[in-house]
Amino acid sequence: MTDREYMLLALKEAEKAADEGEIPIGAVLVYKDLIIAAGHNEKEKAKDPTAHAEITAIRKGAAFLKRWRLTGASLYVTIEPCPMCAGALLNARVSRLIYGSANPQYGAVDSRFHLTSSSVLNHTMEVTSGICKEECQALMDEFFAHRRS
Repeated sequence: MTDREYMLLALKEAEKAADEGEIPIGAVLVYKDLIIAAGHNEKEKAKDPTAHAEITAIRKGAAFLKRWRLTGASLYVTIEPCPMCAGALLNARVSRLIYGSANPQYGAVDSRFHLTSSSVLNHTMEVTSGICKEECQALMDEFFAHRRS
């Protein structure tokens, strides 16, 4: 599958979040061309501030592989990760991050902070941004416009 095809699956996860009244962010974790986990925001449902799409996918992926190191895995997420999620990706040793749209307020990869490329950390990852950017941003814009009305 291509980056775009995986991101479209992450978008389906984001749509699940929106349907549940959650901020519409979705994630898909891929290892050796196999989807090993998917997740979407579940903070409201779980009453858990850490239940972000990325964290949910990382937890499921670690359980699937039966290890905490996710070296060789790629995470596809619709919106640029926040500091908590970027830190979790680094701690899990995810090899590649692919995200759709920037997160100007909380983005910890390119927008606000640059955690995943910091030279002071012992792990960095390959980052690709802008995959299905318009679709990812439109879902967020639509969600917040509806919420404000």
